[in-house]
Amino acid sequence: MAERDVILSVKHLGIFFTQYERGWRQTKLPVIRDLSVKVRAGQVVAVVGSSGSGKSLLAHAIMGLLPGNASWSGDIAFKGEALTQKRLKTVRGREMVLVPQSVSYLDPLMTIGSQVRKGRRDKESSGKCRRALERYGLGKETEQLYPFQLSGGMARRVLISTAVMENPCLVIADEPTPGLHINAAKRVLSHFRELADDGAGVLLITHDLELAVEAADRIVVFYAGTTVEEAAAEDFKGEERLRHPYSKALYRAMPVNGFEAASGAQPYVKNLPEGCPYVKNLPEGCPYGPRCLDYDEGCRDEIKYRSFRDGMVKCRKAGV
Repeated sequence: MAERDVILSVKHLGIFFTQYERGWRQTKLPVIRDLSVKVRAGQVVAVVGSSGSGKSLLAHAIMGLLPGNASWSGDIAFKGEALTQKRLKTVRGREMVLVPQSVSYLDPLMTIGSQVRKGRRDKESSGKCRRALERYGLGKETEQLYPFQLSGGMARRVLISTAVMENPCLVIADEPTPGLHINAAKRVLSHFRELADDGAGVLLITHDLELAVEAADRIVVFYAGTTVEEAAAEDFKGEERLRHPYSKALYRAMPVNGFEAASGAQPYVKNLPEGCPYVKNLPEGCPYGPRCLDYDEGCRDEIKYRSFRDGMVKCRKAGV
């Protein structure tokens, strides 16, 4: 696809949190380094990885919602232009929207209709509200309900309805299916598939690889704050088509593949094994190394994110 089709481009994103240790000693804690992802029009791009890998922080960085003690580096572009704070104010909530992880984002003191309309009462907004709710199987009576009167699935659909009121060209869905029955989760993801089929770009953040394979066009794998692989969703239907050892471990851990868990755990920034580059805040080395059966001294060097078999991978041994 041509670059003009790219709605969102994130390159070499790094996120740091300022913390105080031992009194007034200030330190910067790197929680994300070298994350890269692209979303094109008409695509669902799923970001997968275990908890703490940086998935939700990516969404917050794109939307300008990082906390005050956070800073970031790298490049974020929306429709070919840098996503500055000034530009964010004009496109956030209109051209690019976030479907949040928690239904607690719904105001418990406002009716659903008021929230979807964003407080507006004009005829055009009322019509858009009605159509958005009906699109996701919510009747007119839903407008008069309060959040506590909704089921979990209904609340998820309300969040989606609120997000798509303005026909955005980028939808970021942050873990939209937790706590839902598998059938309800599939229905929710089908809504995002519909948005992509209508021409929007969808960035789907999820820990559920099995659902991601069904809904997405491409899958980006995060590990310990970095991107380790990008591949077509079809590649996750066979381990031999994957490129990175961690992606293969995720594949084997899927319930349909025997639920085989890899040994060890994803390292946390403050509790990393010896030899991991995070210890000295250096950009070199593979963070998956301590868990990888093929790890050797060469994996401690800088690993480039490179093209391989119609995808991207950050592994020096891929294809060797």
